Amino acid sequence: MKCPYCEYLESKVIDSRPTDEGQAIRRRRECMNCGKRFTTYEKIEEVPIVIVKKDGNRQTYDRNKLLNGILKACEKRPVSISTIEKIVDDIERSMSNTLEKEITSAEIGEMVMNKLKSIDEVAYVRFASVYRQFKDVNSFMEELKKILDENGK
Repeated sequence: MKCPYCEYLESKVIDSRPTDEGQAIRRRRECMNCGKRFTTYEKIEEVPIVIVKKDGNRQTYDRNKLLNGILKACEKRPVSISTIEKIVDDIERSMSNTLEKEITSAEIGEMVMNKLKSIDEVAYVRFASVYRQFKDVNSFMEELKKILDENGK
């Protein structure tokens, strides 16, 4: 770490403390050349995730959009808010673990449907009907038949 006073490149850490509820570490340092003290902060680098939409447009990931979409699918269903937030947390963790800076909306949609399918089938079908843009009743029925076939096994 370069000293802000003499620009010497070596310093020693005198004290380290967590700040911002554990989101950063405050380090008190002393320059090995001039002896002056200064403070640095260490944070996890958060790379913004960009969502590539079906039409090719790109926009920054917005947790609230994902949360609201799942909330609408789960409306009047026995799915708790904490369960919905866990779904969003799991999806965000999956997105950040890929180390990709861009992810398609289709990939996110599939992740949501996989999570909802195991939690509430009605919410799953609601989400799928919007996400997959069912053109008619037949395509909707095909999706329902898939669920019935899986449950029959």
